[in-house]
Amino acid sequence: MSRFRQGLELAGISWRTIVADRSLAVFPVLGAISALALTAAFVIPGLLLLAYDSTSTGLMVLGIVLFVIAAYLAAFVGIFFSVALAACANRSLQGEDTTVREGIAAARQRIPQIASWAAVTTTVNIIIRAIEARFQGVGGAVVAALGGLAWALVTFLAVPVITFEGTGPWQTLRRSSGLFRQRWGQQVVGLGVTTGVVALFGILPGIVMVFFGLALLPSVGGIVLLVIGVLVIVLGSIISATLSQVLAVALYRFAADGVAVGPFTEAQLQSVVRPRKGRRGDEATA
Repeated sequence: MSRFRQGLELAGISWRTIVADRSLAVFPVLGAISALALTAAFVIPGLLLLAYDSTSTGLMVLGIVLFVIAAYLAAFVGIFFSVALAACANRSLQGEDTTVREGIAAARQRIPQIASWAAVTTTVNIIIRAIEARFQGVGGAVVAALGGLAWALVTFLAVPVITFEGTGPWQTLRRSSGLFRQRWGQQVVGLGVTTGVVALFGILPGIVMVFFGLALLPSVGGIVLLVIGVLVIVLGSIISATLSQVLAVALYRFAADGVAVGPFTEAQLQSVVRPRKGRRGDEATA
């Protein structure tokens, strides 16, 4: 069985898990709404300050500070609801009933860890954006894309690590990246196929509709296409985030504990969770 087919099979099981427990999809929705509201409260004043007097160093610095605060709040809220989702996904995969309230309660217990991890992710994202701005053009975009991909891979299991181990930021990074180095396959296959399928069938069509909608404005047809396209993108993003977290929980449990949870079988997970050659010693000491 090819790695692509293996990853697609895991993505399908994650989807069936969401269908069986639709409350799991509530967390990305709450996260998106909360992040939008909180960031708008800082981004809008920041834009107004820069628009008022872009030549004033003091106003520019204050505007940048507001933008950084907005970025941090967006990261914090996103991680908070991802932890809530991971906690509920773990219970759901074990056949237990879950509620949104239980997930939020679990995330509240990890607020110190979430806050510190949000600071790390915000800093990394700012650095990546700074590199992209420094090397303008295609080169900057490529460097930023590769940096973002590398960070996404080594931190793919960060949320489950925070949720179930309650580690601080550096321990979380070491634990997530350590599991990644020892078991390379599941990171690329699971994350890539899951997000790729959603992008192909959900987000990409939404982007196309937005493009044609903008081209047809201000006609009624253009407005309709624009609205539908935005809704498709939002829905696809929510589904993608939920699938990735369910899969991350299942992979974390198997990678860390050697236990196949829920509808995932040991054979399915074993086919993609394999130590890289030459790292068996590392696995034994993990």
